[in-house]
Amino acid sequence: MIITKTPFRMSFFGGGTDIEDYFRENGGAVLSTTFDKYCYVNVRHLPRFFDYTTELSYSKIERVTDVEEIEHPAIRNAMKMLDMHELRLTYEADLPARSGLGTSSSFVVGMLNAFYALKGKYANKRQLADEAIYLERVLCNEAGGWQDQIAAAFGGLNRIDFHSEGYEVHPVVIAPERKQQLNNNLMMFFTGFTRYSAELQKINLSGRGDKRAQLKQMHELVGEAEKVLIDKMADLDEFGRLLDVTWKLKRQTGAAVSTDSIDELYEKGMKGGALGGKLLGAGGGGFLIFYVRPEEQESVRRALGDLMYVPFKFEDGGTRVIHYTPELYVQKEEPVAKEKNGG
Repeated sequence: MIITKTPFRMSFFGGGTDIEDYFRENGGAVLSTTFDKYCYVNVRHLPRFFDYTTELSYSKIERVTDVEEIEHPAIRNAMKMLDMHELRLTYEADLPARSGLGTSSSFVVGMLNAFYALKGKYANKRQLADEAIYLERVLCNEAGGWQDQIAAAFGGLNRIDFHSEGYEVHPVVIAPERKQQLNNNLMMFFTGFTRYSAELQKINLSGRGDKRAQLKQMHELVGEAEKVLIDKMADLDEFGRLLDVTWKLKRQTGAAVSTDSIDELYEKGMKGGALGGKLLGAGGGGFLIFYVRPEEQESVRRALGDLMYVPFKFEDGGTRVIHYTPELYVQKEEPVAKEKNGG
């Protein structure tokens, strides 16, 4: 039995510049972190006592006798890609799916990590990120960028640069007390809305026209925000003000990024005392993050009293195997049809 633990991520700056069609030509960058909310993937080989060969438990339960019958596209394609058979897979998470925190990609990274461990093989963070990108964007043909898979695999506070040759991960090195101050000044709220990121990405991509000017500015803000973090003499509050700038740019890049309800909630947070914030993910719902000085946080909580406040802490580990019990598994041989004797 294998159990993996994979963090969710929050993206501060540069989201949208990690779309392959954009960054191959224009370059891109994202500033993001993982935090202490996780998904857990439990995988073992299914004992041969049942009239089905694979059992999957996520938001629904699937029991099938053939991998091709699996409805969940990521699980089906991952099992085919890594030649996995006769599995029992269980998924659970600390936060709801489709909420703007890269939950689907965290699941895919954690699942691939578990599959390799079950096979007795080690896959490094780069391999897991690359294969998760391939699985979601190519095999499953889901619209979206690359940042979620990379963040889930590597973990930590990073600047991820995208270019014609691929990507590079650069940890943002700042003093522990400054990083803690940043963490303390961020407040996250659940809007209650959930949505399919891939579907929203399609709407945003089809309806945004040429938004390269906005994306270029969003790319430049990654560098500005990084400088604020690493320069210990810089005013950390500028990070919050830059969040407000990038959110206003993000809203111009797609029809489904925001809604009247989200805009109203954002304004409540700003009037309550936040210096800046943004909706996490592709848009349409999920989690709002605000940068708020400690003395204003109670006011912001009152202003957003109808929403669930979700405290969190940054984490640095990325995906990991937290339970490993090796299993002796011999793949079941398919029966060979007997040839008829010629007469």
